[in-house]
Amino acid sequence: MITNLAIKNYALIDDVNVKLHEGLTIITGETGAGKSILLGALGMILGKRADMGSVKNPDKKCVIEGEFSIAAYRLEDVFAANDLDYDAQTIIRREILPGGKSRAFVNDSPVSLSQLQSIAEHLVDIHSQHETLSLASESYQMEVIDALADSNSVLQKYQEKLESFRSITAKISELKGLQETAARELDYHTFLHKELEEANLKGVDIVQIEETYETLSNTEVIQESFSKILQLISEENIGSLETAKEARIALGKIKGFSGTYEEFWNRLNSVIIELEDVFEGMEDQLSNVEADPSKLFEINEKLQTIYKLQQKHSVATVSELLEIQESLSEKIDDTVSMDDRLQKLEKEQITIKEEIIAIGSSLHKKRKEAIPKLKEQLEGYLFELGLPNAQFKFELHQGVEFRKNGIDVLDLLFTANKGLAFGSLKKVASGGEMSRIMLAVKAVLARYKKLPTIIFDEIDTGVSGEIANRMAGILAGMSRSMQLLSITHLPQIAAKGLHHIKVYKQDVEEVTQTRLKSLSQEERIVEIAQMISGHNVTEAAIANAKELLN
Repeated sequence: MITNLAIKNYALIDDVNVKLHEGLTIITGETGAGKSILLGALGMILGKRADMGSVKNPDKKCVIEGEFSIAAYRLEDVFAANDLDYDAQTIIRREILPGGKSRAFVNDSPVSLSQLQSIAEHLVDIHSQHETLSLASESYQMEVIDALADSNSVLQKYQEKLESFRSITAKISELKGLQETAARELDYHTFLHKELEEANLKGVDIVQIEETYETLSNTEVIQESFSKILQLISEENIGSLETAKEARIALGKIKGFSGTYEEFWNRLNSVIIELEDVFEGMEDQLSNVEADPSKLFEINEKLQTIYKLQQKHSVATVSELLEIQESLSEKIDDTVSMDDRLQKLEKEQITIKEEIIAIGSSLHKKRKEAIPKLKEQLEGYLFELGLPNAQFKFELHQGVEFRKNGIDVLDLLFTANKGLAFGSLKKVASGGEMSRIMLAVKAVLARYKKLPTIIFDEIDTGVSGEIANRMAGILAGMSRSMQLLSITHLPQIAAKGLHHIKVYKQDVEEVTQTRLKSLSQEERIVEIAQMISGHNVTEAAIANAKELLN
């Protein structure tokens, strides 16, 4: 419920602050006093787009702020879905800055208009004679039936299954698309994979292969070089090794004379040992170096294959080629396994579809059982509201489409007079009849669910006499379980309120301003008397006003 409304610099309002209470609050005032301005300000904090033309003084900031007590509405999930902190005492504020920029806040957190609207729709419901189009909406009509059928838990299960069904359907569609693409690419991937697999790249050391290729390609040069080196090292008299050995013998004769000479001998001896080791190693290599044209051809083929594959796949190493081979293998396996995955998903889809149909049938049954009760209550209220021959016909049947609110299709037909054929509600009901039907619907709903604050804007237009009394009684009955505001010109309805706010104009320093005032009991008597007899309040009007209030 709304507990407080503050408006600054909006239309004809300079600065007003009004407290609101539980039950029925009546709002009255002369035509043009500014009641529509009040609704416009409320619309702003409910998410309507800001209009700079509504600002009283464009050089100042316009601020509209509403305080709401929302503990009974269980809106924690709604706040969480909009990424906002929940507070049982929530404050919504709209600002229009002098430059025309509009801002919205929920509990001082900046929000977008869509976030604001998502929350506000659970807080306030404004209805005028021209805003009854929702009655013709099939989803709204179904919502009314569900309130009487107490089918929220069944509907929630249905919606959860429907979400799963749509998710699986999307996955199947996506997988089929991938399958078509993969099928077109399968042959190419298989060819590439086979090409890499036949290259037998696992365990290949390309550096070693390249060295072997260079050795086999230069056998003659290597043999000649090794032979010449061995000859230079070991040739008698002039070979390096023989010369070094002779030098070692000469040093051996004098090494005992000095530690320095002995160090020379040791170092030369180490060189001779290393040179002998090198000589033996070269002899072994010389014996191993043999021309092998067939092996050279084989290694060359291997290298060329690897080089071509590296160029083809734009990589520089064998390990990268092996990674590509593994990736291609996975793609091929995925393509082959897609059929299995698709079959599994389709079986799951069929199972969930059967569950949805079963839950939808259960929902249909509960709605069927609730319709007679709803029909009886609606027609009862309309009888009181001066439509004694009004009748509804609910044609509910199961369709084939999975909708958000079930698999049912509803046609709500109406006639206000005997002997006339039933027709679609929006086609056969007049504006006044739609207003009364809306009131009847809200009155029924108030018995079965917690409704947001409802504001009726002159829903009593075209009503008078006994019908006005009955309408007032219905409003009073609804307000026992909820907050209800009614803008009215009828004294019968005004007298039923627990609280009464008067909207009026006042000239302040030659500037017209709209003001709001909460009336005392004595002031209410005068206000209602004026509604009865005009500005010239008579004793009879005063007495009539007191009688209505009592």
